[in-house]
Amino acid sequence: MGRPRTPLLDRERITTTALELVDEQGEFSVPQIARRLGVQTGSVYHHVDGRDGIVELLRERVSRDMDIATLDTRPWDAALAAWARSYRAAFAAHPRAIPLLMTNPVRAPRVLEQYERAVTVLLDAGFPTSEVMPVLVALENVVLGSALDLAAPEAMWELGDASVTPRLAEALDAAGPHRADRAFELALEAFLAHAGRRLQECRQD
Repeated sequence: MGRPRTPLLDRERITTTALELVDEQGEFSVPQIARRLGVQTGSVYHHVDGRDGIVELLRERVSRDMDIATLDTRPWDAALAAWARSYRAAFAAHPRAIPLLMTNPVRAPRVLEQYERAVTVLLDAGFPTSEVMPVLVALENVVLGSALDLAAPEAMWELGDASVTPRLAEALDAAGPHRADRAFELALEAFLAHAGRRLQECRQD
């Protein structure tokens, strides 16, 4: 028999299958990937650098939906705001991947390139080098927390008897739709305002 025209296994198929498993169950294993693709487990290892290699392929896959061009925007706070919204949208599409990706070191070259550009935005704006990573990590906390919030039910508070918590009931009624979006914009605005004040303080030191 000749070789199939379409390879049975490649990095793209492995990544797609791993992401499907993560979206379904929040985790994956190499044997699970192999079974779903109808191949031997050892065959998967011929194409990837172990489990950690698959995690980095997942990071690249999710991150490729982030718009890196937003980091060309000026001024710096507009660049970070646009990047944050793109970042949030990409990860909100795969919320179960967040714990997996956030507990593994970032190695993927394409992802590191985005961070390099984000660091450059902050340095060019005048942030001291020592302040850059705290600012980026704080921004990620806002983004990823909100991405998880988007996957939560719209009604996160179930009130059995509203008379027991009347003020909470009133606040929930007044909140209206799109709670997660409004909360994200509020947090992002507050974060950028604080970062701006910190930048001014650094310039005065």
